[in-house]
Amino acid sequence: MSDRRRQWLVTAGAVFMVFGTLYGFGLIGTPVEQSAGGSLSAEATLLAPAVRAFSIWSVIYLGLIGYVVWQWLPANTASPRARRIGWLSSVSMALNGLWLLVVQAGALWLSVAVIVALAATLGELMRRLGEPRATGAAERLLVDGTFGLYLGWVSVATLANVTATLVASGVDPGGEVAEYLAVAVLGVGAALGAVLAKVLGGRLGVAAAMVWGLSWIAVGRLTGEPASDLTGVAAAIAAAVVAVAAALVLLGRHTELQVPETLLTEGNHAQHQHQN
Repeated sequence: MSDRRRQWLVTAGAVFMVFGTLYGFGLIGTPVEQSAGGSLSAEATLLAPAVRAFSIWSVIYLGLIGYVVWQWLPANTASPRARRIGWLSSVSMALNGLWLLVVQAGALWLSVAVIVALAATLGELMRRLGEPRATGAAERLLVDGTFGLYLGWVSVATLANVTATLVASGVDPGGEVAEYLAVAVLGVGAALGAVLAKVLGGRLGVAAAMVWGLSWIAVGRLTGEPASDLTGVAAAIAAAVVAVAAALVLLGRHTELQVPETLLTEGNHAQHQHQN
């Protein structure tokens, strides 16, 4: 694919995303929280994040629009990293818009398929970016930062989406059983966060968004409805696990980088003494 075609493909994905977002925000459709019978509202299930959690979309959308502009700049047209993620970034934005339209139609099971595809697309995109490395500030922010937040938030949203769909389909045991199942799903979320930290080299954006989403699930259950102290505490623990996992990976990477530098310094010192 030529660079120009890739740039237009990315732009087309962004345009479709904006179209879907207009529906999702209720500007030309029904707001997400009111769609599908309110199944995706902040009070629909035990794993629904509190309303304020969704403000992260403003940051993600701003970053995605910034990324579209960034990849059009002449200096970035032939960027190897932009080339590696070009079609994936377009697909991710198109799936984002599609999810909003599918929810508008009330097709919850189809929305699960779309959001799982979105999470998989973003996971592959982040893998192609490689481990965190020194780049320009704009690239770190608009590429690594934006798609890291995107993947982290969608990972948590996928858990919430699946749970909401099951409940809306009548799979809701209620009472303590529902709480235990919610805790089990949060355990899956914590494990997923740890795996992403390991595979992606401790990406701060991914961890930050997951911690954000899990923390707002905790807030929702501890201070709102449906109330569940057990789920709230489990969500807080899951958030802590994700944060610690990312920190440990980053610490390990820092140590690995420092060891070769130390050996090199000692080697140069020994060579200098031998020459003397």
